Amino acid sequence: MAIEARFLKELETRRKTARAAGGEDKLEARRAKGLMNARERVEALFQPGTFMEWGLHADHDCHDFGMEGKPMPGDGVITGVGYVDGRPVAVFSQDFTVGGGALGRIHSKKICDLMDYAMRAGIPVVGINDSGGARIQEGDDSLSGYGQVFYRNVLASGVMPQISIIAGPCAGGAAYSPALTDFIIMTRKNANMFICGPEVIKAATGQTVTMDEIGSASVNASVSGNVHFTAEDDAEALALARRLLAFLPANNVMDPPHAPTPSLNMAPDPVMNELVPSDAKMPLDINKIISRLVDNGDFLEVHREWAKNLVVGFGRVQGIVCGIVANQPIVKAGTLDIDSSDKGARFIRFCNAFNIPIVTLVDIPGFMPGVAQERGGIIRHGAKMLFAYAAASVPKITFILRKAYGGAYLAMCSSDMGADLVYAWPTAEIAVMGAEGAVKILYKREIAAAKDPKAKEAELAAEYRDKFASPYQAARKGLITDVIEPAQTRGTLAMALRNTLSKRETRPPKKHGNMPL
Repeated sequence: MAIEARFLKELETRRKTARAAGGEDKLEARRAKGLMNARERVEALFQPGTFMEWGLHADHDCHDFGMEGKPMPGDGVITGVGYVDGRPVAVFSQDFTVGGGALGRIHSKKICDLMDYAMRAGIPVVGINDSGGARIQEGDDSLSGYGQVFYRNVLASGVMPQISIIAGPCAGGAAYSPALTDFIIMTRKNANMFICGPEVIKAATGQTVTMDEIGSASVNASVSGNVHFTAEDDAEALALARRLLAFLPANNVMDPPHAPTPSLNMAPDPVMNELVPSDAKMPLDINKIISRLVDNGDFLEVHREWAKNLVVGFGRVQGIVCGIVANQPIVKAGTLDIDSSDKGARFIRFCNAFNIPIVTLVDIPGFMPGVAQERGGIIRHGAKMLFAYAAASVPKITFILRKAYGGAYLAMCSSDMGADLVYAWPTAEIAVMGAEGAVKILYKREIAAAKDPKAKEAELAAEYRDKFASPYQAARKGLITDVIEPAQTRGTLAMALRNTLSKRETRPPKKHGNMPL
């Protein structure tokens, strides 16, 4: 006997109603603004036909403040699992056309159920945020809902990758869930993220500010550092999420999606030699070096708009996925300051959590000097880099390109901080400080007594470099693995990555270390 037609008709009617979300008028209004709706965003993220939705028929259970009898399809959020590049990924997408995407008890339950499943299954979670915040009509149930989401963000941290897309308003307490995830992608159109809006700031402090000054993608990406990637629109944001996922493992017990080339290519790259300035005082653009190291120049830079004196991001070297941390000498001479230390430490810890080898490119004169840095806690922030590298047990490969001075040399993963392999270019200088500064302290009298002090200073500086700062001196003492010419860097790195993928390292048993924060 076949199922009665009325059951099938009811099912189809309910599905159609739920998928209509806030109604065709609201959906059309969004399209007119060039915005995707919540369901279109989900469909754009996944391979066609792979999305399995959960909670399609969910609705609010609020019977106060005029909410009774007002349907809220899906309770303002779409949840489920689909495939990106053949791998399952969980998603929730808040629907602004349904009650402004505000979070209530059922809305929260759908997100929490999805995250619980993702933790059990070991699959990444992508959250697309577009919400007016807490559903006022549900009072403390709404606050409780946020707390439950935050709790799961923390439980899932380091278990599977969590990516947030800010594609609309994300204000107040709602901003803390994305802040607890691994990466935030924010669109320049239609999106804002802040704790207190212009009106609240005006009332509390008397300051007059615009939304662009506190909550725009530009401010969050370049000033506060809250956002890791910016996108022009929804389509670009979703493409960025797919590209990011392509570098990441599904969870913390799996390896990244390595695809080693069938044979190892150790051929030199002569262009690398040409990229090194002949004058040691001329800055080296580290992006040009990275583009020669990674396959096809494909480097996904993280936090590109913030703390530009340190470059971090993902790439592949002859098919092996790695995280790259590199000083950028063309910005603030490549020094480490408060923001770049935070940026580097967090990226290192992410790589370590998800078994991604870390490649460090060093060209650093030291920590950023200045009263503002000292009063801002550069000691505490710089210590984060030391802690992150020392705590990391993944393969760590370091290349010292030119300057590596003082504590900053250690903070960029020297052998003493646990680097598995350390290579240096012939142009490298490894010392407590630069030769010019050192001779002024060590040979002050000799320089003052010379007929030509400047010439004497230059002579002593050259002698100091040879005796105390030469990479060959470091190699003689076992501080570096080898001295190589720049042209050999890509081949050496490819071999080093393959040789260290099987690395296993145990640490003293403990709950966790106490990182300086």
